[in-house]
Parts: sequence; C-alpha cells; structure tokens
Amino acid sequence: MINTILKQVKEYKLASILAPLCMVGEVCCELMLPFLMSFIIDKGVYMQDMNAVLKYGIIMLVCAFASLFFGTASGNFAAKASSGLAKNLRSSMFRKIQEFSFRNADKYSTSGLVTRMMTDVTNTQNAYQMLLRMCVRAPLTLIVSLIMTVTISARLSTVFMWAILFLAICLTIMISKATPVFNKVFAKYDDLNASVQENITNMRVVKAYVREAEETEKFKGASWNVYKLFIKAENILVFNSPIMQMTVYACIIALSWFGAHYIVLGTLTTGGLMSMFTYTMNILMSLMMLSMIFVMMSMSVASMRRISDLLNEKIDLVNPENPISEVKDGSIEFKDVFFKYYEDAQEFNLSNINLSIRTGETIGIIGGTGSAKSTMVQLIPRLYDVDSGSVSVGGIDVRKYDLEALRSSVAMVLQKNVLFSGTIKENMRWGNSNATDEQIVDACRLAQADEFIRQFPDGYDTYVEQGGTNVSGGQKQRLCIARAILKNPKVLILDDSTSAVDTRTDMLIRKAFREDIPNTTKIIISQRISSVEDADRIVVLDDGKINGIGTHSELLKNNAIYQDVYETQKKGEDDE
Repeated sequence: MINTILKQVKEYKLASILAPLCMVGEVCCELMLPFLMSFIIDKGVYMQDMNAVLKYGIIMLVCAFASLFFGTASGNFAAKASSGLAKNLRSSMFRKIQEFSFRNADKYSTSGLVTRMMTDVTNTQNAYQMLLRMCVRAPLTLIVSLIMTVTISARLSTVFMWAILFLAICLTIMISKATPVFNKVFAKYDDLNASVQENITNMRVVKAYVREAEETEKFKGASWNVYKLFIKAENILVFNSPIMQMTVYACIIALSWFGAHYIVLGTLTTGGLMSMFTYTMNILMSLMMLSMIFVMMSMSVASMRRISDLLNEKIDLVNPENPISEVKDGSIEFKDVFFKYYEDAQEFNLSNINLSIRTGETIGIIGGTGSAKSTMVQLIPRLYDVDSGSVSVGGIDVRKYDLEALRSSVAMVLQKNVLFSGTIKENMRWGNSNATDEQIVDACRLAQADEFIRQFPDGYDTYVEQGGTNVSGGQKQRLCIARAILKNPKVLILDDSTSAVDTRTDMLIRKAFREDIPNTTKIIISQRISSVEDADRIVVLDDGKINGIGTHSELLKNNAIYQDVYETQKKGEDDE
C-alpha cells in the first residue's frame, strides 16, 4: 500500500527530500535558543557581563532568523510535494478507470470512485504533508530536547522517560480502537455520495413523483450514518487532549519540585532549570504533535488502502503481445460461447452461442427482458471476454486485436444514450475527431437528426447540457446513432437505440442503413418486431440461449417465442 502511494510522488521527489531536510535545520536552530538563553542568564546576567549577553544574544538572533528561513522553505516544499502527490494520484486513478473493462467497473460504484478521487486523496495529501513536516519535526524535537535535558541534568530527565512511556501506552490503545471506525466511515461516505448523485441525476423523476421529502430523508439517513461514526471515533480520540494536558502539568510540577531541590543542593543552576522548562514544553509539544500524527494517520490509512486497491486493480482486458491493428471486414462469428459476469455465479448468462454473420448483413436480435441480448453484443467489441469459446471479427479472435483498433471498427450505441456537455458538433466528433462539417451533416441525415437540429436557433452549434438534458429522448438517440455512424465502422450495433423514436423515423433510419452503408454489418437489438422484421436474419434469444434464427416469415412459421411476441404486438396495434 505505502509503495503504491509513494510511486506517485514522481517529479516531486526533490521537494519531498528538501522539505524534511529544511525541517531538520529549523528544529536544530530552534532548539539552540533555550541553551543559549541559559548562557545569557548564567554567564551574562548572573555574572553581570554585558559582553556575554550581547554575544549570546546576537547568536540567538541569527539562530531565530535561520529557523524562520528553514521553516518557511520546509513549508513551501512540503506543500508543493503533497499537492503534487494529490495531483498524480488523481491522474493515475483517472487513467486506471479509463482502462477498466466493464467487469472491472462493475466492482466499484460511481459514488465510491468519486469518494476515492476526492475525499480519500485529500486525506492522503494532508497525511503526506504532515509526514514531511511534523513526522520529522516531532521526533527530532523530542530526541534533541531529551539529549539537551540529559546534558543539563541526567536525573531530572528521567521525568520525561516516564511521561513518554505513559503517553505511548495511552496512544496505542486509542489508535487501535479508532482505526476500525475510520475504515467504516469511508464506506458510509460512498453511500452519502451515492444519495447525492442519484438525486441530482434523476431530479426530474424525483419532482415528477413528488419524492422530495423521501429523498431528503434518505440523504439525512446517509449523512447521519457518517455523523455517528465520526462521533464514535472522536469520542475515542477526545481523550488525547486531557491525557496530554495532564502529562504536561505533571512534568512541570515534577520539574519544579525536584529542580528547586537540586538548585538548593547546588547541582543545578537557575539558567539550567529555565532551560529545562523550555525543553519540557518542546518535548511535550512534540508528543502532542506525534499524537496528532497518529490520529491523522489512523484516518488516512483507510483512505490510502482504498486508493491503493483501485490503483492495483488488475485489468482483465489487455492487449495481447504483437496485437493485430487492422480489422479486415465486418464478418462476425460466435463459436461455442459461454459467458457469466461473476466467476462465482452458478449459471452462465450466455450458453452455447453459435452464430455466423456475413459482412454487410443486417441482423436483428429479439428476446424478453433478461435474455442477454445486450450481453451478447458487448462481447463483439470485447467489452467483456468470453469464459469459453470464441468471438471473431473479420475472421480473427477479438482477443488477438489491439483494443483501440477493434473498438474503432465496431461502433456501438448503448441502451443508455449519453451526450456530453458541449455543442452538437463537439459531441459528433467523439465519433471522428477529424470529421468535417459536411461529414457531420451527412451522418445526422442518415440518423434522421438533421431536420430537428436545423430547427434549433444555433443549429449544429447548439449547446448540449450535461447528459443531454435539453434534448428529448428520441433526439438524443438519433444524435448518438449519428455519432456512431461518423466512426465509419465495419460493424454497427444498435442496442435498443430507437425505442424512443416513432415507427416512421425508425423505418427511415433502417432504410438509410440499407442504402447508404450497405457494406457495414448492422446488428439491431429491439423489443419491437417492426424494427427488425426487414433484417436479413433475426436471432431469438431466450434465457441466454439462441432459441431460433431465420427471417421474419420463417420465424413466424416455426418459432413459438417470435410468434407470441408478434401476436402480442399486433394485437396491441389493432386495439390502439
């Protein structure tokens, strides 16, 4: 875990080294001041020697300015290093997420990924900055101050040994009890973020069903869970301050009592006792800093573990050695394919799938909800890998292709159509970043989107809000189809992507496909028979298995499932 996090320091290694080095300089200069003060008292004031007062006073002034310089430099380097670490962590996590296959992505919730990118990285950044400064300052101050107290009076310095032992026991008990609570806190943070994200994303649905009060209560519940866990952790850590205060005052009382006794006996000078008091505060302040470090680290370890788990996530879809970088054509073959989403699942989502598709052929896929229609087509661009068997495109197993080359040749319009904030042109260029305005218009004409786009005041420069909230469902589907066409793919997959358009527009889109992109293999998934009836062949799926393959007329004669769907939809149309 620690190695994973430290690998992200990268170009900020120098700043990470200079920060603690400057802190060493600051502590050394700062801890010289009490020692020099004892010389001023014993050799200057007590002996009435002004030269000694001036001499040691000037040295103290130089040490004070040096301490200020080193402290400022240390703070600057630590801030640069910790901010750089946070930047690199977020960049690495974002790149890692981009590499995720769908199977990897299924392991994490969206809210969990957001919490890791934001809250967990911030906690790690704060911990790293504390590590570079306080984790150097506190132990160094403690060690040097102890050495100085032993130099002044070895017998008095034993007071601190007992204080350190007492605090170490107390801190160990507190941290051991607080750390498991902090581990639970961040899981509840995921639930809190999920509540916020879900509510904002689906705000229109919430208002349509007048569920504001219920959603508010749901958020309060998630927020209350985080609150309770933090209170539980703080109730443990709250003992830190009184224990430290008790230890500080106990040390001062012990030093005053025994110090006065030693002065009377002549084994300790007045200046030495004053220096002991100063070093006492340094020692106890360093102990307080150490306790703060332990508290911060106990919270940050949970965050670092979550970040490390994400960065070390093994990507299950990677390029093979010497990958093939060109897809010859749009022919597709499923051969004895078995697939399931989870390794420990009892049943396969797809079983014994065998299907050959010729280049340029139009294939319709129909089946009930949960029949694995989307699952089947997601194997073609290798969004998932088969558990057994093979899927080939252009006569070559998809696992032998370069992923980018394969997915550039297979355009897929998913069930959930997504548009990004930006103009219509900018959204279209997701399909082809170098597309000309004419190519964009042609693709939109094929997708029956050109007409409504031109009705917008700004036409193709119309700004699309995040998620495409300012366009209708049917318009969004047609824009997504146009974006896919713009890739000029060898295989075009429409996963129930015309469900929100009227039957006439659906027919025009399919007509444009036949006439304008005849060499592109087209796979159309639909719940409506009217969307697939003119396909070259129709595949009927049932419970992850192929129940029938044939033309519309053939399936009407010999496939019970297809007949039942047809009769149901035909009856619905007649009734309407």
